[in-house]
This record gives sequence, structure tokens and C-alpha cells, in this order.
Amino acid sequence: MSQEILKVENLCVKVLDKEILKGLDLVIGEGETHVIMGPNGAGKSTLGNTLMGKSEYEVTSGKITFLGEDLLEMKTDERARKGLFMSFQNPIEVPGVRLSEFIRNSCDALGNKMSLWNFKKAAAEQMKVLNMDPKYLDRELNVGFSGGEKKKAEILQLLMLKPRLAILDETDSGLDVDAVRTVSEGVKAYHEQVGGALLIITHSTRILESLKVDKVHVVADGHVVAEGDRSLVDEINESGFEKYIKA
Repeated sequence: MSQEILKVENLCVKVLDKEILKGLDLVIGEGETHVIMGPNGAGKSTLGNTLMGKSEYEVTSGKITFLGEDLLEMKTDERARKGLFMSFQNPIEVPGVRLSEFIRNSCDALGNKMSLWNFKKAAAEQMKVLNMDPKYLDRELNVGFSGGEKKKAEILQLLMLKPRLAILDETDSGLDVDAVRTVSEGVKAYHEQVGGALLIITHSTRILESLKVDKVHVVADGHVVAEGDRSLVDEINESGFEKYIKA
């Protein structure tokens, strides 16, 4: 059995005084790939944002342990330094900050300092995986990027920062088939290169097609209502979430 890296126990979370998570439990082992699926509004993204410590997500009860430490006692930047990473549904634009500056400064903050030459060499190698032109490094972060380019830029950050646990929140949302395939290859490369754990939050299944999935969790009305292996993904593809919503 792999070492436990994340444990969520009876987690209850409010957003703007509305209870979204209502006693959610989750355990992820080192190197494992877990998938959170469910209908819109089920609480999937709330889980990811709570794990990252976004201030508007109020934990009213429960416990989260990451690498044996109390995650709820850590500030957002501390969580990142401990090895948490999140790819967001809608990556923001940051005018005036080049993609290279953002990633290199993030690497420095994590203790992985590199000379400019070594950084550009490492980034260029990872950009090949994502079919990205190295010139993107000189562009302002996400400014003028298409949806697919923004997602590729986030997966590039994932490959460069090498977190212990990567949370991918609807990373395949709004992408065409080719972009989904490229992003999926980047996620696969992260898993092979780093051996980190993955928590993939999605209501689709396209990004999962080329990935090894260890466990699937179906979330409805703020808690896990079903768990299983990859066959659960096939069942949802065929029948949808209706029976879980009713339950």
C-alpha cells in the first residue's frame, strides 16, 4: 500500500454562508491518480479550492492532513511550498509578468533555483511535450492566450514545479480534441517524471482516456456517494449522474 499523502475527514465547507461540502471524506496515496466526478454544483471545485486555502471557502468542520501535517493551519503559499499545486478552470491573465518570470520565480520559491540558461533549457524540453513554441516564455502570463494555450501554460508549470500532489480542476473544459490530447500527454509526463499524486476534478472523461486511474469518487450534494475503479467512469459515460443525484 502506498504512503498516505492526503487525508480529508468529514469536511464541511461554506461559501457565502451556503453549505457546499457536507461531510466529505477522501484518502490519496503517494503516486496515485484519483478522479472526482459529479454533476455541476456538486462541490467538486469547492474541494480543490479549499485544499489550496482560498479565503472565501470557510471550513466549518472536519480535518485535512497533507504529508502528515494539518493543512488547515497552513497559509496558501505554505501549501504550495509543501508541494500542492492546482490548475484552475479559468487561469487568470497577469499583464506585465512574463510566463518565464512567473515559473522561474515559483521554482525559486520552492527552493529549486536555476540559472537562466538551465531554466530555459529545462522549460524548452518540457514545452516539447506540450507542442509549445519556446517563444511563449517571453509572453505575458496568459495575456492573449487561447483557452488551450492557457491550459498548456498551466501544465508547463506543473512539469516545472514538480509538486507532490497536483489538483486539476476541469483542465479539459472547453478544449478541442487535439488540445485535450496534448494536455493529457503533459499530465502523463508529470506522473512518469515526478511520480506525484493527481486529483483530477472533472464532469467529463476525455482527459482520462490515456491516464491510469486508481480510484474514482462520485460527488453529489456535497459528499462522496459512490467510489470505484475506472469501470465507474465507463458507467457514468453510459448512464450519467442521474441515479446519484436522486440518491
